[in-house]
Amino acid sequence: MANGLIIAAPASGSGKTVFTLGLLRALARRGAALASAKVGPDYIDPAFHAAASGRPCLNLDSWGMRPATIAALAADLSRADLVVCEGVMGLFDGADLPPGQPCGSTADVAALTGWPVLLLVDVPGQAASVAALVGGFLRHRPEVPVAGVVFNRVGSPAHRAMITRAMQAAHPGLPLLGWLPHDPAMTLPERHLGLIQAREHNDLDARLGAAAALVAAHVDLEALTALARPCRLSVAETGAPLPPPGRRIAVAEDDAFAFAYPALLEGWRRAGAALARFSPLADQPPPSDADFIYLPGGYPELHAGRLAAAATFLEGLRRAAARDVPIFGECGGYMVLGRGLVDAAGQRHAMAGLLPVSTSFAQRRLHLGYRQARLAAATALGAAGAAFRGHEFHYASIIEAETGAPPLFHLTDAAGRPLPPAGQVQGAVMGSFLHLLDRTDPSS
Repeated sequence: MANGLIIAAPASGSGKTVFTLGLLRALARRGAALASAKVGPDYIDPAFHAAASGRPCLNLDSWGMRPATIAALAADLSRADLVVCEGVMGLFDGADLPPGQPCGSTADVAALTGWPVLLLVDVPGQAASVAALVGGFLRHRPEVPVAGVVFNRVGSPAHRAMITRAMQAAHPGLPLLGWLPHDPAMTLPERHLGLIQAREHNDLDARLGAAAALVAAHVDLEALTALARPCRLSVAETGAPLPPPGRRIAVAEDDAFAFAYPALLEGWRRAGAALARFSPLADQPPPSDADFIYLPGGYPELHAGRLAAAATFLEGLRRAAARDVPIFGECGGYMVLGRGLVDAAGQRHAMAGLLPVSTSFAQRRLHLGYRQARLAAATALGAAGAAFRGHEFHYASIIEAETGAPPLFHLTDAAGRPLPPAGQVQGAVMGSFLHLLDRTDPSS
């Protein structure tokens, strides 16, 4: 059973992703057999983890996943010697739910797994006050063990000395494990939805190497890894988060369709499904022998012109739909299954035309949150009423939709409040803006 450690922070923007990447690469250079995880619904950061560690990163979500699913994923991670798990937002941040209910926070995952928390504190603009901030995190949830601290963007030796004196006076037993200076190596470029994807960086290896060198020079790696502890969850085996919807599943995969959870795809494979990947941006059609086609989310809005010109890909979708091969589009995949996509410049591009909807990235509005979903009717995803948990995170808006098209899902938010129906179904083609995380137990 591997030891694990969670990298958390008081707030988003503290630098925990690049720190985690530098830590993973630095430990990998030392020969550690690593696995990594990411708390919450996130496609972008895990791809960087995989590049840094050389192993797929798994998402752990206390709201979006059943306990049995988390236990099975933790067991999978524990085949390594050390699990490094990156948190989400601030340590205690999640959905707005009553205290005591799993809300998707990093603290929930720490309490569930028993992995200690390493708190990364971003310190520009403060010195002795850091001790009071850390004290609040130590006391807020005693069952969430904060085992050590690393300080980010330390301004000078004098700044470090002031923080050290305050921390040692207030928390004499708490390990202070690292002091990272201001450095461009600890940044990565961003766009809407988060960091620019790992697969789009030509210099990613050099960036990861620079971050690793900085972490290795300024953090006590031996003391840090000594904090890790085994997961307290029982080793569990469970089925795929979603039952495989076919025996040979075609999966779109390229810069426009990169948002597929590794645990979902691996769950389908372990359940006996064969996965056949194809690239719409390379104008590849889905394999003709596929009995299910999956278009995950991604950035079709950034490649709308190329997708509209990908005649072989679009015609392949249409031919499959004419044969009643089920086609499922999530978020960006849903947009491509529609009639048209308006890009940021306001130009409309014709899409597959398999669902009576058009979307726009020019009319941007953030849609964000956890979702509980039930199938409105039987589809290849399951029987009518089959229940799932998932999330939305997109800026696109629906600008045209036929009101008579049957919805794919009936939705509520994380707290169970009703939301409008989501998505559309036309024949064997279906899609919505929802990203599915896990199925829901019938008793839920």
